[in-house]
Amino acid sequence: MKVEVDARHVMIYVNSNDQWHGQPLYSAIVQVCQQKGLAGATVTRCVEGYGASQYLHTTRLLELSENLPVRIDVIDLPERIESLLSALEEMIGEGLVVVSPVHIIRYLPDPRKTT
Repeated sequence: MKVEVDARHVMIYVNSNDQWHGQPLYSAIVQVCQQKGLAGATVTRCVEGYGASQYLHTTRLLELSENLPVRIDVIDLPERIESLLSALEEMIGEGLVVVSPVHIIRYLPDPRKTT
């Protein structure tokens, strides 16, 4: 069965060393997503990148590999994303949040079919 809906894609860029109440910020953001009942969240640790400061973070140099960019992706309905964005205002001291409209095509098992 195919379900189509308009939604929002949120990409959150922070550093792996960023903290929120004693835990990694990216982990705290995922927990907030779970608490708010969002469809899902994925954390990707990047191997190299830089932000507004132009400071390079990379796995290629041992001394720079401890503070790497992290990206959290969340996709859900616009009203659920608004709730997340409100929470992020308190949590993110420095970072980037990108919100884009997306069209989701989700494939689900057809309950009428028996295997």
